[in-house]
Amino acid sequence: MNAALAVALIVGSGLMAGVFFAFSTFVMKALAQLPAAQGVAAMQRINVVVLNPMFLGCFMGTAALGLLAIGLAVFDWRGAVSAWMVAAGLLYVLGCFGVTMVFNVPRNERLARLDADSREAAEYWPRYVREWTFWNHVRTLAPTLAVVCAAVASLR
Repeated sequence: MNAALAVALIVGSGLMAGVFFAFSTFVMKALAQLPAAQGVAAMQRINVVVLNPMFLGCFMGTAALGLLAIGLAVFDWRGAVSAWMVAAGLLYVLGCFGVTMVFNVPRNERLARLDADSREAAEYWPRYVREWTFWNHVRTLAPTLAVVCAAVASLR
């Protein structure tokens, strides 16, 4: 096993788990308590500002590390160590990156098309918060478990 790869996957997954944990535990709760127009406008702004090199570099870079971990583990199979690294890679790639792209991003795109002050935005906002937050819980748990799997692999 490549120890540097395991450490990099642990750090990247841990950072992403922390970002998503913050949204699951207090950011979305705070936004949901605002009047709908303010909550929508704030989330629209967050969804623009998040598209920056630091966040995207870590988010997408960790996905690349996850794919690399899967490939190297399968190519040079070493039993349990490889299995833990495949699990870590799959958890991040599917459970974090994949969930984001399939479930969170489409909701963000729909929200972005709305006028924050419109009736349509006010009607969509509670549904958005509920559904987006559910999938955010999933993408919080997945990289957290990826950290655990990569750590177990690095200890074997």
